[in-house]
Amino acid sequence: MEEKRLASLKELESRLGYQFNEIGWLDKALTHRSFINETASTEKVSNEVLEFLGDAVLNLGVSHLLLQKFPEAREGTLSMRRAQLVKQSSLAFLFKELRLEEHLLLGKGELSNGGMKKSSILSDAYEALIGAIFMDSGFYQALEIIEHHFEPYLQTKTPSVLFDDFKSLLQIHSQQAHGLSPQYRVVKESGPDHDKQFQASVIIDGEVKGTGWGKSKKLAEQEAARNALEEIDKMSNDKFQSSNEIQSTECQSSKESSEF
Repeated sequence: MEEKRLASLKELESRLGYQFNEIGWLDKALTHRSFINETASTEKVSNEVLEFLGDAVLNLGVSHLLLQKFPEAREGTLSMRRAQLVKQSSLAFLFKELRLEEHLLLGKGELSNGGMKKSSILSDAYEALIGAIFMDSGFYQALEIIEHHFEPYLQTKTPSVLFDDFKSLLQIHSQQAHGLSPQYRVVKESGPDHDKQFQASVIIDGEVKGTGWGKSKKLAEQEAARNALEEIDKMSNDKFQSSNEIQSTECQSSKESSEF
């Protein structure tokens, strides 16, 4: 490996908070196939296999973290949260947060076509990074890095910057819980033409689940979906707490009965 490339990757290690036992894994994770095709390099390998592996490791790791963070959540809620965390745009966002583009090797043709701005390339490289850490040190070390990267977006139940598409979240929940897609209706318009406000409602299985306002129909629908998701989370928590209270009462009653 060239000294300049090695120095670049060493600088990245300090930013990642992880030092590779074999830094070649990191080099491979950040080498796109377009670079291999153009340089005809016999020394380098593209990140495609590591991306395949990292995808599986990332899904398992995020699932583990979500279950730890929200043990009372239903399977459908966990699934939609995981889907948003590991979606292409979310991983591309993390890629940019880590400034991985400074170290990603792309072919000149891909670079001229805006490869450094393509979410597909950036998200694949992030998955390859996780796969590289897994190959270098195993699952628990990869999980530690995943937790470090995703922890800011797991602090609360309110969707954060990575959860930017509430309609997609609600779509996942509705399909899993009801086998139906949400239906949206614009129920009200107000204000002058240059400053319109729209109110939309979202309906699932004939029941209004949320309403919202926005400066466009699309924004109003997103707000309605967000409010619906918050209500679903609240109902899920209430059911969980009620179940715990019933179990606690039954245990206490059983204990008192056994004392007689």
